[in-house]
Amino acid sequence: MATQSDAKRASNALALRGIVAILFGIAAVFWPGITLVTLVYLFSGFMLASGLVTLVTGLIDASRERNSILSLILTVVLGIVEIGVGIYLLRHIGVAFTTFILLIGFVLIFRGLVELFNGLFESETSAMYRTANVIIGALAVLAGVIVLFQPVASGVAFVWILGLYALLTGPLMIALALDINKN
Repeated sequence: MATQSDAKRASNALALRGIVAILFGIAAVFWPGITLVTLVYLFSGFMLASGLVTLVTGLIDASRERNSILSLILTVVLGIVEIGVGIYLLRHIGVAFTTFILLIGFVLIFRGLVELFNGLFESETSAMYRTANVIIGALAVLAGVIVLFQPVASGVAFVWILGLYALLTGPLMIALALDINKN
């Protein structure tokens, strides 16, 4: 059964992920001319933080038995994938721009599908939580598809897409954290 401390930890983790997303979004939107190496460092940090928070949240939810087993597995796998991408990028700072785009596109699409699944099929959560998950998921899939299908877009447009995605989803994650604390 869920305890208050488990819910508090989950909401704090979600709020932290939202804050990291907002900070990454601000850096990407207001500093669009950054070099690829700087962008890789920023995105690696974002992936590591997001992956750790997703993994911890998935494990906390597993202990609370709040979600379906498929949702828990998808969430934990997503966290592991994000951590793996973050570590890979940190170890390969000189990664080619094409590889970087592919990693980002696929991670965004995977994250979006997991968020959509959680929003559409988890009935044990509040309507606000499910709605925000669907919005976050749809934005992630959209951003991932744009990134994958517009590889010739200029570097600035690419950075803006990532930044806008982070700026839109960060506040939603914080709102979800507040909703969890309210319940």
